[in-house]
Amino acid sequence: MNRLAGVTSPYLLQHADNPVDWWPWGPEAFEEAKRRDVPVLLSVGYSACHWCHVMAHESFEDEGTAAYLNEHFVSVKVDREERPDVDAVYMEAVQAATGQGGWPMTVFMTPDGEPFYFGTYFPPEARHGTPAFREVLEGVHRAWTDRRDEVGEVAGKITRDLAERELTIGDTGAPTEETQALALLQLTRDVDPASGWFRGDTKFPPSMVVEFLLRHQARTGSVAAREMAEGLCGAMARSSLYDQLGGGFHRYVLTPATGGPLIPHFEKMLYDNALLCRAYAHLWRSTGSDLARRVALETADFMVRELRTPEGGFASALDADSEQEAPDGARPQQGGGRHVEGAYYVWTPAQLSAALGDEDAALAAAHYGVTEDGTFEHGSSVLRLPQESGPVDADRIASIEARLRAAREERERPGRDDKVVAAWNGLAIAALAETGALFDRPDLVDRATEAADLLVRVHMDETARLTRTSKDGRAGTNTGVLEDYADVAEGFLALAAVTGEGAWLEFAGFLLDLVLDRFTGEGGALYDTAHDAERLIRRPQDPTDNATPSGWTAAAGALLSYAAHTGSEAHRAAAEGALGVVKALGPRVPRFIGWGLATAEALLDGPREIAVVGDAADPAFQELRRTALAATAPGAVLAVGAPDGEEFPLLKDRPLVAGGPAAYVCRHFTCDAPVTDPVELRRRL
Repeated sequence: MNRLAGVTSPYLLQHADNPVDWWPWGPEAFEEAKRRDVPVLLSVGYSACHWCHVMAHESFEDEGTAAYLNEHFVSVKVDREERPDVDAVYMEAVQAATGQGGWPMTVFMTPDGEPFYFGTYFPPEARHGTPAFREVLEGVHRAWTDRRDEVGEVAGKITRDLAERELTIGDTGAPTEETQALALLQLTRDVDPASGWFRGDTKFPPSMVVEFLLRHQARTGSVAAREMAEGLCGAMARSSLYDQLGGGFHRYVLTPATGGPLIPHFEKMLYDNALLCRAYAHLWRSTGSDLARRVALETADFMVRELRTPEGGFASALDADSEQEAPDGARPQQGGGRHVEGAYYVWTPAQLSAALGDEDAALAAAHYGVTEDGTFEHGSSVLRLPQESGPVDADRIASIEARLRAAREERERPGRDDKVVAAWNGLAIAALAETGALFDRPDLVDRATEAADLLVRVHMDETARLTRTSKDGRAGTNTGVLEDYADVAEGFLALAAVTGEGAWLEFAGFLLDLVLDRFTGEGGALYDTAHDAERLIRRPQDPTDNATPSGWTAAAGALLSYAAHTGSEAHRAAAEGALGVVKALGPRVPRFIGWGLATAEALLDGPREIAVVGDAADPAFQELRRTALAATAPGAVLAVGAPDGEEFPLLKDRPLVAGGPAAYVCRHFTCDAPVTDPVELRRRL
């Protein structure tokens, strides 16, 4: 066992038995490198990363490679999900130097943390223009030994260049109608109308763009926005990105070089599924789509069934690989072992027949696009719904699905990364709370509440500061970054609206006050780390949305919602200042600032503030509450409770009407006349 044996990260623990003498990130590793006068190898990955497992099997489990590393380097292993700040800083250097990035990320640096040589995955033998890992190690060692001055110059220049990349947005002002219209126009140019997907060989789920499109349609009535949202969601739900048997979404899909059906990268991440669950629930709210309802509920049930931890939180991910033999000879992971990418999810015609019998197997093959030559590898297929099918025997299909699920349960399951990440649990809380409320599933609201309770008990200290991760109910040592504070606040705000419990609004306020105090810069700028966080070679700062909302745009959204709940001008001003970046980037790269654009829609709409007052046991009150929860007004906030309820500022001075329940629709705490009729309330929303 090496120095990783005592950590909590499942990814680091996967390397605890390596012959490499790994160090966790920390000052001790860099002090050791200085003492020995050797460079540092930084290897960054995450538990569900397929190619991280590949490189581990090929190189880090190899005794010869490990011996060379141990002699000539101090090797540091980082879980990017625990330390997104470390990952962001060095990934920026990798991308600047090589034009691309990815994981595993491999960085060689001085004992002062200054990078000088970069890469991602390196194979054990040179292939396709990529040098062998051992060749890289030997080359770096020679450079460090024989050309130290040159290495120092390169490292110093890279570090200075990174330090100068301070993002300033100037006095651009908040996004305007023109900003949003230009963003929609650019998205229209990027989408392929034939498939519904955005163009490009690699297709990631654009959940945050869908949220923007739905909000834009609700505010403006844009038919183009609605049709694009429906096309994107339909394409995702019918493709192999979506697990047609178990619910939930894989990380992304690739277009095969030879054409044909899309092939998924099979890991399932909590953040993707939380964001997509919420997006499909909102699509149903806007359109009444049966497909959207099914996918939202199946995805919520997947998260609860597969990712919920015994402590009530949600685990980070399921691996892409399973430890088993490949079905019908499908490709085992390079480097040996029994890890097989996607083996849990793919089927051959023979496997369908074994599970269903020949007659139902033929129906299943036609329904899910399973062919003899396969859509994956070695005759295996990933289940999909290749086209709008005609009439089907729903009961027969349900029976087929139940038997296929039972057969799949006999397979070795993918591994699970059990760490609880605060930010991603915040996203899950928001998704489950709203999905439970919209579809009358109080069990989902209960699961959201339990996850929120865990975050308060384990991740928040007496000052409300957040710890980023926990495992088995034990808090990790890594402090929260901006996305943790913002996404947890977002989840708490959603839970407050759904449950009517003002404590969640109060907790959100604690977190957002810390955002204002510790993460803000000049001119509306935000940083990913607090001003008193560990000092890296640069303070990370990125407003663009990628797999999740950036901390920057997530904070803007939560600050705006909190301001709408409380009337706080300080929080609203901070939100408006942060949204200046949307005005700068939205018309040019809307696919990478989707949550910022969605938040801008809320700003342009008000957002609307809804207060429903009355007796919670009164059916008329419940009907008004259900109508308010179903509001499509962008970013609308909701407070429910007794008149003048102290927990929600929106309820103050909102009396009953003729002794009965009433709803108030407001902007900036200025309200229209109260309504008692749900139909009239729906018209105003």
